[in-house]
Amino acid sequence: MQAPLVAIISQGCAANFGDGERIARALATKFRIAFSLPTGEIPATIYLNICTAKGIAGALKLLRKTIETFPGVPVYITGCPTKDFREEALGILPSLQFTDFTEIESKIGTDRESDTSSSPLLRTSRFTGIVNIEQGCMDACAFCSTHLVKGRLRSYSTESITAQVHNLVNSGCSEILLTGQDCGCYGFDTGTNLAELVQNILVHVPGDYKLRLGMGNPRHLLTYADALLDCFADNRVYKFIHLPVQSGSERILKAMNRRHTARDYASLAEMFNRHFDRFTLSTDMIVGFPGETDEDFNATLDLLKETRPTVCNITRFVARPGTPAFVLNREAAVSDAEKHRRSAALAQAFQEIACENNARWIGHETEVRTEKEGHRSGTTIARNEAYNPVAIPGNFAPGQKMSVRITGAEPFALIAEPL
Repeated sequence: MQAPLVAIISQGCAANFGDGERIARALATKFRIAFSLPTGEIPATIYLNICTAKGIAGALKLLRKTIETFPGVPVYITGCPTKDFREEALGILPSLQFTDFTEIESKIGTDRESDTSSSPLLRTSRFTGIVNIEQGCMDACAFCSTHLVKGRLRSYSTESITAQVHNLVNSGCSEILLTGQDCGCYGFDTGTNLAELVQNILVHVPGDYKLRLGMGNPRHLLTYADALLDCFADNRVYKFIHLPVQSGSERILKAMNRRHTARDYASLAEMFNRHFDRFTLSTDMIVGFPGETDEDFNATLDLLKETRPTVCNITRFVARPGTPAFVLNREAAVSDAEKHRRSAALAQAFQEIACENNARWIGHETEVRTEKEGHRSGTTIARNEAYNPVAIPGNFAPGQKMSVRITGAEPFALIAEPL
């Protein structure tokens, strides 16, 4: 007789998707696993691994869709269920149950530190492996609700992480995403750091694969920047780094309790841009934080133009209940109209920069790995050595290595033709 089916639906960041895959591996000893709402079969249980970083609307929408599609099926919530989400969600479904990875794995009898399953059937992608290297962080940003759920930093051992990468590569993964809430402080609680972890992986895991390093806060990366820079000399590491600055205004950064300066971020950006001709700098910027003036916003705009990131996640501030910024917003809220104006101005400047950055690739012949079907009909998205998305005409299966020539550039992708 077939084992019961369990659906695990993840939202949000790579770390959340990685945790969703960990849940799958824990439950797979007793259940069949689906990573989306199934069709043609009613699951025994549904786990919603939710994201509330930018508000609870998306998570509530997923919950409503789930109970409409499968009324009466037990639903468990994992991920980042903040207090306001819990209250609203229980109003929608009083029988809703909240759990976490430790509870799930203790019931099944697995050990998350020894999680080395390599089955491609227990990953959302056959060719991309997600490896969570830590949980929590060492900060308490005024706008962030995630740390209220995830808590303080807990790094997983170098040995267990390296074993997971080794098994994933052996099972056919050509891309490994090292992820967490803040990879920059990985190992600070155990006497190591991200650079040492990466070097350990590169030494002990041979093979034809690429590592992508997850987000790291600037103040942490500065403490071992030279060692981290050395990691990127290995071609198995994508020439990509995600440094979330959030604001170019020192006054706003202090109000955000970010604990780094705009110059900290700028110095790291300059270091990587100087050492590599084609390097992808990614950052995050928030507009409309409580009390942000035109002068503060212009400082952010100036920092964008100075550091010239190729990826920039621009967010209009959303007040999250339970955070210090929620209280600040009552006293010094920026109007929605002004938030939209500033985000539009920042987006326009960013897209011009990104297009100029991407244009440097035109005429370059390079190797890429196919990833997924493109947004435009009849195209495939691949990734180059700097983790740029590359649009190629034609339909190609994921995981293929191809040689291409870059023929065009847009703000969010390169255009290429196969060689």
